[in-house]
Amino acid sequence: MLTKKQLQLLEFIHTRVQRDSVSPSFDEMKVALDLRSKSGIHRLITALEERGFIRRLAHRARAIEILRLPDSIGELATPAGLEASKPPSDQGFEPQVIEGGKSSETQPPASAAVTELPLMGRIAAGIPIEAIGDGAQHVTIPNAMLSNSGQHYALEVKGESMIEAGINNGDVVVIRETSVARNGDIVVAMVEGYEATLKRYFRTGDTVELEAANPAFPTRSFPLGQVQVQGVLAGLIRTY
Repeated sequence: MLTKKQLQLLEFIHTRVQRDSVSPSFDEMKVALDLRSKSGIHRLITALEERGFIRRLAHRARAIEILRLPDSIGELATPAGLEASKPPSDQGFEPQVIEGGKSSETQPPASAAVTELPLMGRIAAGIPIEAIGDGAQHVTIPNAMLSNSGQHYALEVKGESMIEAGINNGDVVVIRETSVARNGDIVVAMVEGYEATLKRYFRTGDTVELEAANPAFPTRSFPLGQVQVQGVLAGLIRTY
């Protein structure tokens, strides 16, 4: 699901590329979306790129390639040459993985103590906070995966920005609610009050860096006041 602004920007870029064979400038995008600064465009572009809708071509000005479109704009385009390798994690978080069937709820052994957690929607690099739902759906989690302190919830991962941390597209991550994180933690971070993302957290002075675990995705830096930690990764569920 795209936000209204992301959809508007994607449609604007698509229309201009179809008409002019070149993508619009950031200034033109800012005017078209009635934004006050280009920083908002940068965030929207990054979100669309990380979710696989567009690709920025390196070392070329005004070069944005449309990879696919949602049904609300047109027929989906098939991305070419985007098969991404998924190397194993060799440092940092080693996810505790439960492998299950195709059911939306993982069924642990009957003898295991379990807890039902709310599934609060989907998260990926740049996914908007509005996409996190009300927890009407639930997943069943072994208690051994949960810490002794704090509340927990679950999110479905969309995208491949954290594949080198062992977090793949379609995985369900278990998040412990907290507003405090240590450098190197994988966190759910809310950026500027509306954009939630799953990234590795680093703070230096008054600057926070949100780092992907995939070299194809750039590290993003923000002033400390623009990033709010919503939780820390506690575990992971994978289905096949």
